[in-house]
Formats: sequence, structure tokens, C-alpha cells
Amino acid sequence: MATIHFILQGKGGVGKSMIAVMLCQALRHFGKEVIAFDTDPVNATLAGFKEFNVTSLDVMQDGNINPRKFDILLEALVSAPEDSHVVVDNGASSFIALGAYLAEADVLPLLAEEGHKVFFHSIVTGGQAIGDTLQGLYRTVTGFPDTPVVVWLNPFFGEISINGQQFEDFTIYKEHGHRFHALIELPLGNKALIGKDLEELFALKMSFDAGINGSSTSIAVKSRLRRYWNQILACVEQAGLV
Repeated sequence: MATIHFILQGKGGVGKSMIAVMLCQALRHFGKEVIAFDTDPVNATLAGFKEFNVTSLDVMQDGNINPRKFDILLEALVSAPEDSHVVVDNGASSFIALGAYLAEADVLPLLAEEGHKVFFHSIVTGGQAIGDTLQGLYRTVTGFPDTPVVVWLNPFFGEISINGQQFEDFTIYKEHGHRFHALIELPLGNKALIGKDLEELFALKMSFDAGINGSSTSIAVKSRLRRYWNQILACVEQAGLV
């Protein structure tokens, strides 16, 4: 039985690919075999990390999403090795197309028949994108009512609150909270320090191990990255994803 992680969010630029990158690294850290796919037709961020040997699937044809290209992905998912973890990073522009394909091709029942376990991962941010990311989460939980969802709360763009209410007070949590396998809140540090460190790390397409152990990284940056990375590892472990 393999465990398959779909990273889904209809709003772009909210940290979706960052979650995919961190999840791949965390699973590898805990000794899991990780197979990664990038189906983002616009910004194939995950595929840029050569260290992870990501398979990039071109789902575009003549400027439009070609849902049949997802057939290649389905074949790979069904045949995923025993005890492996498969991470699928999907772009905001193909969010609706992949969701439709999953439903129309009966992908989830097919994977269940093979004994595979599936998680959907959705990102909710603060700031101006909070409404859009909540809508993306809503589409996921209502469109696939039998699949557990991991909600990643990303406070980098602002506090995740509406009129003083926190995420656990939101209607979506009250009505669908039983569907959430876990809530993972990304650590929020000083944006000028760890925020800048992470920005540079991802811009260089470097893993945390490379950043922490690299000879070109300063002692202060290594220390901040190590502290942040340990927090992420603890979150993933506590969420029961390994």
C-alpha cells in the first residue's frame, strides 16, 4: 500500500509548492521512499528541485489543459510501490481540471482498490487571499467527501482570522472539521530573517539539508534554517503523515 498526497489549491502564490517541497523532504527524512510529480502547467516549482528527481507532467496542449494527460499520472499512482509516498503538486491553473478528472475517472475508488491511502493537502492563508483559499478548501472537502484533508495554515501573508475569529471558529471548520486529518500551522518567524532565508533557499532550489550543511551558508542562517526545519518535521510527525 502506498500513500498518495495531492497538493490542491485553486489560488496561486499562497505557498502550495513550498508545502510540496517541504513534504517531500520531511517524508524522506523519516526514511520513506518518495515519488514526486509536478503537474503545474505554469510554474513547475517542485520539478525545479533536481535533488528530488521529480517527474514533470505537461498537462497543457494548445494553451489549454488536456485532462487525458492525467492518464499518465493515474497509471503511475496505481502502480506505486509498497510503502512508498507519492507527492503530486498541482498548479492553481489546473486545479479544476484535476478535480474533474479525479471524479470522472473514478481515481479515488481505483486507488482504494489497490490498497493505497490518499490525502488531500490544502493551504489557507491570511491577508487578502484568505477568502480565495477558503473557497479552494471548500471545493476540495465538498467535492471529495470521503477523502481526509490536511489543512496547512500559512500566516506569512497575515493573520488567519476574520472579524476576530480564528480558523477553528470558521464555518468551514465547524461544518467540515471532522474531515480534517490534521491542521498544520507553519511557523511564523521574523520575515526579515527566517523569511528571507527561506525565500533564498527556495529560489536556489535547495533542500533544507543542503542549506543547513552547505559551506556557503552563514552560521546564523544555518541556525535559523535548522530551527525552522525541526519545527516542520515535528508538525509532519504529529500530523500522522509518516
